[in-house]
Amino acid sequence: MFTRRKRATLPFKMERVRQRFEHWRRSRPHFSPIPEALWALAVEVAGEQGVNATAQLLHLNHTALQKRVQARKESPHGRAPAAFVELVPPGLSPCTIELENTQGAKMKIHLANPQALDWVALGRHFWGTGS
Repeated sequence: MFTRRKRATLPFKMERVRQRFEHWRRSRPHFSPIPEALWALAVEVAGEQGVNATAQLLHLNHTALQKRVQARKESPHGRAPAAFVELVPPGLSPCTIELENTQGAKMKIHLANPQALDWVALGRHFWGTGS
């Protein structure tokens, strides 16, 4: 178990992920599943710090984390496969939006009517800071 003293010496990234998990646990609906964005952070940290240490620090099921780490290793470019959704808005004035987050996830959207898009909500949702 990580003691308070050991937490003070954690790598910065690992401590930030631990804080995000704690925040999610305090604010989540009861028995809700861990969001994929948090799993992705845990897998990234586990790749750097080891599955055992990460599972222990983040209070995760070791086997579940190990499976996700293994799946990431087996997928192309070390990432989980991306889902594709095509949006077909009305109108014919094309626009392209490209977003990339700190975990390397990328999103590219071609829009015909950019005025119909809530840009702030899109950014918050993509970067996992709210809706």
